Amino acid sequence: MSKGFFDTLWISLPIPAIVVDQENKIAEVNPTGETFLNASAKSLRGAPVWDKLHVDAPLDEAVLRVRRSNSSLFVNTVDVGSGEKPPVLCNVQISTLMDRPGYVLILMEPREIADKMGRAMQTKSAARSAIGMAEMLAHEIKNPLAGITGAAQLLGMNLSGDDVELTDLIVAESRRVVQLLDQVEQFGNLRPPERKPVNIHDILDRAQKSAAVGFAAHMKLREIYDPSLPSTFADADQLLQVFQNLLKNAAEAADPAGGTIIVRTFYETTLRVERPDGSRRAVPLQIEIEDDGPGLPPDLAGDAFEPFVSGRENGTGLGLALVSKIIAEHDGWIAVTSVPGRTVFRISLPVASAKDIGEHPELES
Repeated sequence: MSKGFFDTLWISLPIPAIVVDQENKIAEVNPTGETFLNASAKSLRGAPVWDKLHVDAPLDEAVLRVRRSNSSLFVNTVDVGSGEKPPVLCNVQISTLMDRPGYVLILMEPREIADKMGRAMQTKSAARSAIGMAEMLAHEIKNPLAGITGAAQLLGMNLSGDDVELTDLIVAESRRVVQLLDQVEQFGNLRPPERKPVNIHDILDRAQKSAAVGFAAHMKLREIYDPSLPSTFADADQLLQVFQNLLKNAAEAADPAGGTIIVRTFYETTLRVERPDGSRRAVPLQIEIEDDGPGLPPDLAGDAFEPFVSGRENGTGLGLALVSKIIAEHDGWIAVTSVPGRTVFRISLPVASAKDIGEHPELES
């Protein structure tokens, strides 16, 4: 393979990487490493590696062992930093370079992203089981509820005063439960996405226009777009449903007098998600929907995407679960950070490949 290929591979590495020479001086740093160390490759080259890379473990000894054995070494769960900002918990791999005796490659994988994705993958199986059981129960419960509603209506025809109010309450609450069960069934019956190359900004614009004349009419909507974003491979209608759901949540969380929703897009090369077949795929397209409301309740923030978890009175707890399900079926990832005054939902999606675009030439811009 050509030198150009390996240069591209080095630049595209989604985790920080450093090449160290025989004297433990930095020979090269990839762009992600520059960001991690908050310094340019030019300023780092030739500097003693342990002056620039602060690790809560004796990695100098580890590097020496790797050189002697001409092998690789893994050091898991150590704090790594540059001295200029707080350290990050990482898994570190140290390997020799075959064509450069004495040189070693140090790779650092931040644990925060890996752990979040791992937890998300672990909960998928349990969520599927819970949803399957909920679907079955929804179907079985709706029939007797119809009987209860009918009986209450018949009773109300022969009653008056407070008794009628009670039967009306039975009917109203029964219908509310039926609506909830309908949502459960809809959640379980979501069709597989019909994916095509689509422009994220086109879908976001549709979602914002709909929100601005409806549920978010009292809100100020701002957009900060990266116009250079390439297409993603997605079902446009399902992504529209996702964005409308998140915009609606932001609007409902705001003060009745209104607030601000910021829709932001940008490109980030460091994120990858694990697919069902065990492979990993980059998800560089980032969409953030931010509001200035009170934030998620602290006891719910970690489970916001689980079915039947809701912070709102009479909430079904299925809106964000449905959002998470749709994004997962698009090989993407969703996360939320929330403090009072700032809640950000961040969606990460893959780029449409040349093969994806080639199969839909009529959509290529």
